[in-house]
Amino acid sequence: MKISFSTLACPNWKLDQAAETAAGAGYDGLELRFLEGEDSLWKLSVFQGTALQAARRMFSDLGISVACVDTSCRFHSPDPKERAFWIEEGVRMAELAAALDAPGIRVFGDKIQPDADRASTRMWIGDGIRQLAERIAGGRVEVWLETHGDFASSAEILGILEEAGRNDLGVVWDPANAFTDANEEPLGAAGVLGSEIRHVHLKDLTCAEGVWKPVLSGEGQFPLREIICHLAQRRYDGFVSFEWEKKWHPELADPEIAVPHFARWFRNNFQDE
Repeated sequence: MKISFSTLACPNWKLDQAAETAAGAGYDGLELRFLEGEDSLWKLSVFQGTALQAARRMFSDLGISVACVDTSCRFHSPDPKERAFWIEEGVRMAELAAALDAPGIRVFGDKIQPDADRASTRMWIGDGIRQLAERIAGGRVEVWLETHGDFASSAEILGILEEAGRNDLGVVWDPANAFTDANEEPLGAAGVLGSEIRHVHLKDLTCAEGVWKPVLSGEGQFPLREIICHLAQRRYDGFVSFEWEKKWHPELADPEIAVPHFARWFRNNFQDE
């Protein structure tokens, strides 16, 4: 099992700062979400021309890899033109992922829109990820659907994958999302999702006045240790990725604190996992 962290923790950092922090803290990889305030990462100059080749060398020299390239693609809109826009965005992000030797791109379902229903939305999502997978087929990059929003449960995610009907799709399992959005118990979900899990997001939570909020790893009430042990027992050998949502929750501790803390916590508790 390998560890990475998402640059959602440091959305305004440049690539070299994020990569050097990952290597210095003992991470195996980096999950790319925001850099320099941008989520359409293919637009950044650091991923253009000779700079892209330099970025590849930097990752190699630091001994880390790109665990996943996260997109903002979501396929819940009733408007076919909007879904088509996100397919094109996904293609561009998949091209970047391939250039960085990342195995997958993360996409969302995500929310049932006003005047839409669950069945129709599920169909649109399945069609969207199928079309995206078809567009990038033949490469080394898969489309990974995150457990998120109104489609956070394992049953919903598996239903969408079945709707899409392809074998080059997978799941980004976020047990905290599934717990808070769908009231799904984490350990049961891991068994249901099984081999469909390609990447795992981890964050600790504590409950204050009935609301679950993120806290530093090991300081909350969410069963992180049990989740990691369960994954190890199932011989999961992918990345578990620390997702510190500083972008969406600026009140959280700075990444200089939270990112090294997770790596230390993981090493102290799971050195042999």
